[in-house]
Amino acid sequence: MNLKQASILVLDDDKDVLTAISLLLKKEAKEVITEKNPENLLSLLKKYSFDLILLDMNFNASINTGNEGIYWLRKIKETKPSVSVIMITAYADIDLAIRSLKEGASDFIVKPWNNQKLVDAIEVILEKKDSQTTSITAKNYDELGLIGDSDVMKDIFSKIEKVAPTDANILILGENGTGKDLIAKAIHHKSLRSKQPYVKVDVGALTESLFESELFGHKKGAFTDAREDRQGRFEAVNGGTLFMDEIGNISLQQQAKLLTVLQNRQVTRLGTNTNIPIDIRLICATNLPLTELANENKFRKDLIYRINTVEIIVPPLRSRKSDIALLAKHFLNFYGNKYFKPEATLSEKAIARLNDYHFPGNVRELQYIIERAVIMADSETLQPGDLIFSPLETGTKIMTEEESETKLSTIEKQTILRVIEKNNGNITKAAKELGITRTALYRRLSKYEI
Repeated sequence: MNLKQASILVLDDDKDVLTAISLLLKKEAKEVITEKNPENLLSLLKKYSFDLILLDMNFNASINTGNEGIYWLRKIKETKPSVSVIMITAYADIDLAIRSLKEGASDFIVKPWNNQKLVDAIEVILEKKDSQTTSITAKNYDELGLIGDSDVMKDIFSKIEKVAPTDANILILGENGTGKDLIAKAIHHKSLRSKQPYVKVDVGALTESLFESELFGHKKGAFTDAREDRQGRFEAVNGGTLFMDEIGNISLQQQAKLLTVLQNRQVTRLGTNTNIPIDIRLICATNLPLTELANENKFRKDLIYRINTVEIIVPPLRSRKSDIALLAKHFLNFYGNKYFKPEATLSEKAIARLNDYHFPGNVRELQYIIERAVIMADSETLQPGDLIFSPLETGTKIMTEEESETKLSTIEKQTILRVIEKNNGNITKAAKELGITRTALYRRLSKYEI
């Protein structure tokens, strides 16, 4: 990335430092924002998309005296892991600055700095960041079904690269249809267990009676339909990755049983007393927000900590609109090949129609919209009319003429009642407000038996 295209945040409680760096970089960069109070950092990260942050090592705030820079660096890396950070430090802070490099900082500068060396250091980091981004994007995430070039998706790709080689348990959060299962598959694909089994189980769909049998296995005769010994999912995936979808929907009793297995790293088949050691990497997903999971009446906190070493939040499609056209073209090619259709394209108006839609069904809904369009379109260039949004997601109901008439009558009756009440029963005033004559209003009162 060229410095001229970069958006930079400078965070320092020294006004003179902010002024000096701002004067220096405003000539060089696209945008320079300065901030004295580190408490405003997280709101700035939500509001702007920064390419680089210059962060002071020490602030007046006493979050963790001598380590404020490390504290805020961690916050940046948790929120926006792809953002490059240069630490600003005094000579006395050199040891802390070196520690910050281990925490994810790209470089550090010592006060007082040489202007040209600072500019050169920023340019090197931006060029390196650009090549790393290209490298991550080129690692065939599209082949895994993960399509996206937005900042939020780059953050997710970056997280996958970091967590995949570890055995950390992952919790994936996001609305239905955002692609949580694809992210789980990508983590397994890029992990050291990639050649071992990958098993997905929708635990939210398991009844109390099936939960233990399905996950932990059973011995022949353990219950009525147990006609033979059977491995559970934990045993079947031993050495590999187990993906437990809809984890937020399991009961407290099921949670207790799952927690015991995860703590002891062993399962006991139903009908036996034999403990079987397990070696798995666990990935869980839910469409519930973490705040709802934190309600101990619904979910055990000790289980959340066990399954949530690292969390990945998958944004809804409406939060990454820049990816909509990219995804639509991907599905266009996929379904064109699947149904042996000529190569199709989206008109500019069709893309605009997609971008204006809020996609309550997320990527899954977009996929079905494009599939229908490929099948039904008469032209190789899709127009807005070819894109039909499903009433399943919009919440609209296709009504019969009789149902439509009934609904309109209900609305009219409620409106009349509301206006009459507003005018304290004065029919003349009510009729005037409704824009009809007194006679017409009386007819409607008789019709609706008011």
